[in-house]
Amino acid sequence: MARSRGTMKMGLYARVSTHDQQTLTLQRDAMTAYAKQRGGSIVRVVEDVGSGASERVRREELMRAARRRDIDAIVVWRLDRWGRSLADLVITLQELHELGVGFISLNEALDLTTSTGRAMAGMLAVFAEFERGILRERVKAGIAEARRCGKRHGRPPTVVHRADEARQLHATGLSKSAIARQLGISRTSVRRFLG
Repeated sequence: MARSRGTMKMGLYARVSTHDQQTLTLQRDAMTAYAKQRGGSIVRVVEDVGSGASERVRREELMRAARRRDIDAIVVWRLDRWGRSLADLVITLQELHELGVGFISLNEALDLTTSTGRAMAGMLAVFAEFERGILRERVKAGIAEARRCGKRHGRPPTVVHRADEARQLHATGLSKSAIARQLGISRTSVRRFLG
């Protein structure tokens, strides 16, 4: 892992939901204490507040700092604070590993700056692939069920077969809007047919 001379430059990441902001101070205090214990230098503290698994808007700030090599390690309170899903967690940890930036999660005692931590990251990758496989199977099952119930799946059918009708109606003097209404297609399609 790349380090500055002697002192590890750390970025701290805390995240809380909109409804549970009490743990923000707890997270920050625990990560600050860890950084001091390791003799690290805290160069960036990023906090996200939001609801929903997808809301980690400010996390990208730390990823950009990692890509610029402004930090040597990212410290989080718990893994679920960092990753939106297992797959997201593994993808970001893989990128950090390739950048030579460490990742430390305090509650899970996961430290990817150690050989044991790197082995754990390999196991997480296996579980992420397993999760992706399960999701693929669920999607396939959902599509099969929709088809069984007579529901269409995929892109809507093309309206190109209405081109001749659109041209004939246009020849009678109908406006493009009127043609679109009469044929039940978009004005954009009518304009494309009439070229």
